[in-house]
Amino acid sequence: MNLWDLAIKLVFLSQTTTGTLGNFSLLFCYLGLYYRECKLKPTDLILMHLMAANALIILSAGVPHTMAVWGWKQFLTDFGCKFVLYTQRTARSVSIGTTCLLSVFQAVTINPKKSCWSDHKSQAEKYIGSCLFIIWILYLLINFIFFVNTLSKRITNNGTRKRDFEYCTTVGSDPISDGLYAAFVVCPEVFLSGLIAWSSGSMIVLLFRHKQVAQHIRSTHNSSRTSPESRATQHILSLVSIFVCFYTLSSFLRGCIALLPKHNWWLVNITPFISLCFPSFGPFVLMNHYSVMPRLSLFWIRNNPSFSYFHYLSDIFCLVSMG
Repeated sequence: MNLWDLAIKLVFLSQTTTGTLGNFSLLFCYLGLYYRECKLKPTDLILMHLMAANALIILSAGVPHTMAVWGWKQFLTDFGCKFVLYTQRTARSVSIGTTCLLSVFQAVTINPKKSCWSDHKSQAEKYIGSCLFIIWILYLLINFIFFVNTLSKRITNNGTRKRDFEYCTTVGSDPISDGLYAAFVVCPEVFLSGLIAWSSGSMIVLLFRHKQVAQHIRSTHNSSRTSPESRATQHILSLVSIFVCFYTLSSFLRGCIALLPKHNWWLVNITPFISLCFPSFGPFVLMNHYSVMPRLSLFWIRNNPSFSYFHYLSDIFCLVSMG
């Protein structure tokens, strides 16, 4: 084992472990908040579904690839390989759609009352659950069609091109299937990514204008601190830049793997690493901005003055996981 192989193994192991802990910790905290309040804010509901999609990406992509780099090669059957790929594609599409919904919802809610979006603020909150349901069902059905199509194919010796994922091997898609997949999955993902960039850019412009207007009413003492608009802008920029950069680079590398007949060592290992960056590190960016821990702790203290040892351990677990 050379130094580079050991580094790759440790990187994928740490990335998968970090992503699993981050997504499930935040997901369990939101589930605990829902259990105690029987209601979630629209933003919390969106983030809970985003964490669920990211957790599926880690489990279906990060765990098998980590096992492969540590020596477990071709351990999945043909059905298992196709099912894992189906889960990866569905979770990736849901993650993009949910992130787009979060960005657009934020853009609608922070607009001033005199804007054209003011009449849609109350309606947007009502339809968040329906939109999330549609996103899951739509991508489950679309990817299930391709799952059934590839499942009906059998590996033969007639020169059919195969795709090696190290942890399994599957038959390559035909040109018609690739075209349909691009039309129903890839093109909508590109559109959603553009919508994310547009809505986030509009939020940044709006927050900057609000900061300029509010500067003259702030005292000298407060103006020396970081304004709420600046903090919100920094959070939006960090989240969107991580999402757009990693997903754009991931799509480009996936295209290189699909088009190039031969794959070198760097391309094979850097592609899954880039694909797992947003699901692994995105939860910690969200924890910094949408912290659920203070609300969960205050609810426990208010309703359980002498809360049990189990609740105390849950508090410590969420606090440690959120850094």
